[in-house]
Amino acid sequence: MQKRIFLLALLINISLWSQDQEKIYNDTLEQLNCMLKDSCQLSFKKAVMSVENAYYNNVLDTVGFNFEIKRLSSFTSSMVNQIKLKYQGKDSLKVKKYAALFSIVTDTIPIVDKDGVMYEYIPYVYDFEDIWGLKNWDSMFVSKLLETGKGNCHSMPYLYKILAEEIGADAHLAIAPNHIYIKHRNEIDGWYNTELTSGIFPNDAWLMASGYIHLDAITNKMYMEALSDKQSIAMCIIDLAQGYNKVFPDNDGQFVMKACQVALQYYPHYINGRILQAETKKKVFEKEVKKDFDVFTKEVYEDDFLRLQFLEIQHEYVSIHESGYRRMPEEMYLNWLNSLKEERKKYENKKITNTDKSN
Repeated sequence: MQKRIFLLALLINISLWSQDQEKIYNDTLEQLNCMLKDSCQLSFKKAVMSVENAYYNNVLDTVGFNFEIKRLSSFTSSMVNQIKLKYQGKDSLKVKKYAALFSIVTDTIPIVDKDGVMYEYIPYVYDFEDIWGLKNWDSMFVSKLLETGKGNCHSMPYLYKILAEEIGADAHLAIAPNHIYIKHRNEIDGWYNTELTSGIFPNDAWLMASGYIHLDAITNKMYMEALSDKQSIAMCIIDLAQGYNKVFPDNDGQFVMKACQVALQYYPHYINGRILQAETKKKVFEKEVKKDFDVFTKEVYEDDFLRLQFLEIQHEYVSIHESGYRRMPEEMYLNWLNSLKEERKKYENKKITNTDKSN
């Protein structure tokens, strides 16, 4: 009898815990939507922190997160005044900020404290374990990057953009297949790429060398576009929905669909959002008919509602393919990243390297 009471109490506690986290996710979605609607102040840092906190069920150390961001932004600001550039544009102060941000994320920096003791600031490094968060979703998190010093092409550009926001600089996220990088613009050189996982400024030829950027994908603004702040918040909403799927793997799809609809309203070309929306529709459909999507049975065909659902989902996948999307295998992705190191001279934008780095 006591064992049954214990189990019942445990089940009730789990249910209440689940409901609490459901509320956190819904509240977070509303908060991000509020930013997109201009009803709340847009803050990329707050958006990222809220998404990660929802995954951790409101136990993320937000005080520690904010403290570390403040420490890094103060360090970045102090470096701006020390940087000397060959760059002679009228926007040289802005370019100095870019150079300082780049150094904070990628460079080993000698520091002398007030007592004259020298030590080294150690930069962040690429973590080759679970690069897409398939085993542990928090491998994608900025909080994990801050704690361990190791990150990936999701957390490192996110941290860079957060720090840029903190010091009053603009930094634009940009998308390549399974990859995020930074785009900047100055008055002399125009737009250029900043790659944090390898610590160089690659030209567009490197991005095209992946073999997975179809011309249609560029035409349809899927890849290589400098994203607006609202589009970056839309990316956070898709991150939120993906985290929700990890926490609630047997969910009914309603929250994820709502998140996709909000995100795609402001960033309709976001491929991760489009794929997540199609996959969610497929998942719901398969639960309804109790069969795999690829099994188009007579029962489904004869039901007008199910047939229309099936054709809609099928059309969505075709549309994604026709827009230029091609899935890049993990091994090929890693080889593509390594090509920057192995063929650095071939892909490095030397003009930017000579102007954005300090003497």
